[in-house]
Amino acid sequence: MHNFDFNTVNEELFTFLNASPNSFFAVANIANTLIAQGYTQLSEGKPWQLEIGKGYFVTRNESSLIAFRVPALNCEIAEASKAEANYNGFQIYACHCDSPSFKLKYNWEIVAAQKYLKLNVEKYGGMIMSTWLDRPLSVAGRVIVETEKGVESRLVNIDKDLLMIPSLAIHMNRDVNEGYKWNAQNDMLPLCGSNLVQGDLKNIIAEAVGVEPKDILDTDLFLYNRMPATIYGVEKEFIASGRLDDLQCAFAGYKGFLEAEEAPNSIPVYCLYDNEEVGSGTKQGAASTFLKDTLQRINSALGKGQEQYLMALANSFMVSADNGHAVHPNNVDKSDANNRPFLNEGIVIKYSANQKYTTDAVAGALFRSLCKKAEVPVQVFHNRSDMLGGSTLGNISGNQVAVKTVDIGLPQLAMHSAYETAGVKDTAYLVEAVKVLFSTSLVEEADGKYSLK
Repeated sequence: MHNFDFNTVNEELFTFLNASPNSFFAVANIANTLIAQGYTQLSEGKPWQLEIGKGYFVTRNESSLIAFRVPALNCEIAEASKAEANYNGFQIYACHCDSPSFKLKYNWEIVAAQKYLKLNVEKYGGMIMSTWLDRPLSVAGRVIVETEKGVESRLVNIDKDLLMIPSLAIHMNRDVNEGYKWNAQNDMLPLCGSNLVQGDLKNIIAEAVGVEPKDILDTDLFLYNRMPATIYGVEKEFIASGRLDDLQCAFAGYKGFLEAEEAPNSIPVYCLYDNEEVGSGTKQGAASTFLKDTLQRINSALGKGQEQYLMALANSFMVSADNGHAVHPNNVDKSDANNRPFLNEGIVIKYSANQKYTTDAVAGALFRSLCKKAEVPVQVFHNRSDMLGGSTLGNISGNQVAVKTVDIGLPQLAMHSAYETAGVKDTAYLVEAVKVLFSTSLVEEADGKYSLK
């Protein structure tokens, strides 16, 4: 029986969550971890020279990342100085690092009643807007600055309680508890300060990145919830944090990726996409060519041709990981009668007849076998037949890289809230399953016959 260290995993998860207010920081934090582990960063704009037994990663837009290792086993010496990797396919774990939030517009200052300074923001993704009210917020993201050497991108996180979106008192909004419809332009603009000195926020940001305000050319800045991750419950059985969807899966994936034993016949690939919450249709999203470009360049750099690449795809397996809905304690009837996940009871396999999720019987069975080997529990999620659910990146990514894919996730409550809930055990379960994923290879021996070795 596997001995799970839930406390250590959650401590590491919380460190990652608290340090990753948005996708730019999630990618930067994972990149730094990979570098510390000896991985080499590649550039899409330069040639790739890969060595057997080494690990690599590449980023796109500073907000998406793909990491991989070239297996040292089963290599043939082609020349005295060069080895050729014999691999059957790719074992892929794909997840996303963006979460619903509010993004600052270009001209972000609005003066109200000649006394207040508030920020002009717009919705990013499908958040539960009311959960952003009356809690400390701040700003983080990417700033593009002008330097003597040219244009440069710098990350910034104003690490203090800077903003708040105050509710309107019930005396002035008697309908607030009767199904009030929040207006993003009127109700959700954060209070920044008194209208004493305009430009204060730009000055704060400029100081944080080490430039003059005039040198800031453009920004990608988002609000984030300042409440740190925590554990609660009478038996400390729940975790709560912002951005559990999908940084919980992102963390479990890269931890399992780094800790996995080397697979004998496959290349392990960890894929972290941006922009899933707005449809994935960007150059760094799941609908882009990022994964396809990366796999083709790996194949080419290792001396393989196009036919060998297509053969490798046939022997590849993708786990698309994005959190799923647990049964809600106050709304049990919103869940399917029989296929209803609970917190702390294992990884969720998602099914959908209309292919919102890509899982079919083969992919589901393969993933179950992985989980059995990892000794972790598995649950099933179906939407109610009379309710439309959300989609995820698996079926979108499949338009570019068509491989056997299972959609999975970890059960959570309050998805797309500014502060979400999950179970203390489930992250560790996924880490172990990912370790087994990357320690095995998929072989399609014939139509209808598959093995994981």
